[in-house]
Amino acid sequence: MTEVLRLVDLRATPLDISEVLDAVGDDASGGVNLFVGRVRDHDGGQGVTGLDYSAHPTALAQLEDVCRRVAGEYDVQALAAVHRTGRLAIGDIAVIVATASAHRGTSFDATRALIDTLKAEVPIWKHQSFDNGSEEWVGTP
Repeated sequence: MTEVLRLVDLRATPLDISEVLDAVGDDASGGVNLFVGRVRDHDGGQGVTGLDYSAHPTALAQLEDVCRRVAGEYDVQALAAVHRTGRLAIGDIAVIVATASAHRGTSFDATRALIDTLKAEVPIWKHQSFDNGSEEWVGTP
């Protein structure tokens, strides 16, 4: 990881917002932007009871690549991205991404690019369980 990439990880343990904010702390940064993705209780008009995240063995390397590309595209001093794997309950934090830059606009733009690219490219798959007993895989090839 480069100095700008402060925290990049996949974890089966609960994520900590404070850890991510601390990781992107930088005296040159006037703007810090944080996105927290949580497990919601519904999807596509159905009630969700929980979900499991699975990651391909290359997912961490691909997450690092996404982080490097976003850091190279935006003028950020610091960047962090962590994603959960395993069984999550409603309300659990599934993903946290953060960026720090000299100005808020850059940080907002970089954070949006980071979460959108992560969701589009990193092979992490969601298996949702619904309250009617059905289930669904999301993000699988």
